[in-house]
Amino acid sequence: MTEHKKIPVPPEGPKESSLLERASGAFGFDPFKAAPVPHRLPDAPMKRAKVRRTDEAADAAPVDPAPEASAEPPVEEAVPESLPAPIAPSQVVVERQVGAVALRGKRFPVDRELLREQGLIVPDGAVNALVEEFRIVKRRVLESAHATGTARSRRILVCSPHPGEGKTFCASNLAIALAAERDSEVLLIDADFAKPSILSTFGLPKGPGFMDCLANDNVPPEDLVIGTDIPGLWVLPAGNQTNADSEYLASRRTAEVLDRLSMGAPNRILIFDSPPALAASPAAELAKQVGQAILVARADSTAQSALEDAAELLSGCPDVKLVLNAAHFSPSGRKFGTYYGYGE
Repeated sequence: MTEHKKIPVPPEGPKESSLLERASGAFGFDPFKAAPVPHRLPDAPMKRAKVRRTDEAADAAPVDPAPEASAEPPVEEAVPESLPAPIAPSQVVVERQVGAVALRGKRFPVDRELLREQGLIVPDGAVNALVEEFRIVKRRVLESAHATGTARSRRILVCSPHPGEGKTFCASNLAIALAAERDSEVLLIDADFAKPSILSTFGLPKGPGFMDCLANDNVPPEDLVIGTDIPGLWVLPAGNQTNADSEYLASRRTAEVLDRLSMGAPNRILIFDSPPALAASPAAELAKQVGQAILVARADSTAQSALEDAAELLSGCPDVKLVLNAAHFSPSGRKFGTYYGYGE
């Protein structure tokens, strides 16, 4: 048996590779290592909203595919810091364009002595406390009319809760005071059909009036107006009496007549002397056709509950003012008229 020491060792040559190494060289196997990681991942495409079109538009022109998103961020449109505030629908007033009609009619003189006997303002007379009081009232009325600037705002209803509280007194004085304004025209309308009193207050002759043009569509209201010798003051009588005055006032004819008298005439003011609100229904119907209402309360007789009920009936008017009549006491000691030397 030959000792292992004596077994011949093959001469050293090039080192023989392993089986795997030989397979890698034959078939191109790479060593196992991690996949390369890119330095920056590509941006994900942005989603773009598609424009909605109607079926007809879609058939006529197909929607183009959205272009590829660019790497740059989208540019935002500039938005103004302040936008105009929306206007409430209740403040938007659309009026028909109606040409102004001229008031025509025979002129009659007004009995100044009769006005003085009733305690009314006498045109071209002395400046007294009554004149100054109604100057304040008319200024408030004109401010409201100019602020709104519509034909309806130049229609003023003068009313009271009960008879005998001074509505005709205030309506007549307000009409005389407004007629004294420069370049103004005042139409005093007697709307108290059951008990008209405007003609007798001014000493004017009787004739057809407001109710007659409401009952007959063919009667122009301007033909029934009576002129006076007070510059700028016209009167429309109540007309013939009827048992359906509220129904006539609620008809479309009323709006047509009042539009004809007031639209297109920015310097013309209509004043209505209406029946008491708690005694007859025409006041509530007229309140829907005017822009201002003056509720007259007598200082020594009108109750608060009556004022509240009357104001509720006149709620169809957007602006209801209160005038206190026959007040003999002023907490501030105010006494108009003495400054001019005509104290009462």
